Amino acid sequence: MKRKSSILSITFASLLAAVVVAGCGTGSGTGQAPANNQAGGQEQAQPDTEKKTLVMATSADYKPYEFHDLSSGKDEIVGFDIDIANYIANELGYELQVTDMNFDGLVPALQTNRADFVMAGMTPTPDRQQNADFSIIYYEAKNTIVAKKDSQLDKPEDLSGKKVAVQLGSIQETAAKEMAKTVTGLQITSLNKIGEIVEEVKTGRVDAAIIEDTVAKGFVESNPELQFSTIESDEANGSAIAFPKGSPLTEEFNRVIEEMQNNGEMEKLINKWFGQE
Repeated sequence: MKRKSSILSITFASLLAAVVVAGCGTGSGTGQAPANNQAGGQEQAQPDTEKKTLVMATSADYKPYEFHDLSSGKDEIVGFDIDIANYIANELGYELQVTDMNFDGLVPALQTNRADFVMAGMTPTPDRQQNADFSIIYYEAKNTIVAKKDSQLDKPEDLSGKKVAVQLGSIQETAAKEMAKTVTGLQITSLNKIGEIVEEVKTGRVDAAIIEDTVAKGFVESNPELQFSTIESDEANGSAIAFPKGSPLTEEFNRVIEEMQNNGEMEKLINKWFGQE
């Protein structure tokens, strides 16, 4: 009788365990719960909420477009472009990952699929358009000459016989090369980082630098021994977002940029980072 009782007990326990396991299963494997769940009604299938991550390449030395902020105690890349990118990614349902690199490596990063798009205050020049697609212009800007105060280097013709620093691969480098065709003896030094360029001006290793106006303004405010003068030009010098050739993101981003320009969001960010009316 003890053996039979034990066998019956084991059999009953096994059946009970099977019922419990069956009640905890997911049915056919489709993600749906069994129809009869007495504990609290049917379990709802969980939607796939995982977002695709977009990689944004930038050169984070271009305040206020993108720069490293250490004020919170940790290194964060912030700025005008970062705010725009975050807004667009959120509107389109993407997560955003920002990668910092040298400016001249940005377009190659698109060509080698190491980035989904580039934001770096970049102007869509004809040369760049051969290797990347661009969004519509989201911000207009002008070039300036940055030099020591009282240097009397205010206009392109004042740079005759002078050494001028520019950022490697930038629209300012292209502008300086064009300028050198008409300004006698203009010598161009191309460097990777804007901070390095400003230091070259401060130490006198170069006479001046050509830098975008909004960026120049920030550096001159931090270095009162410097000044900047706007280079007048009839050509547009705006910033756009770069994409790999044929990217479907171009059209998606354009739609959101236009929305931002129409709903006041772009103006709000311009006021935040550039202090413009």
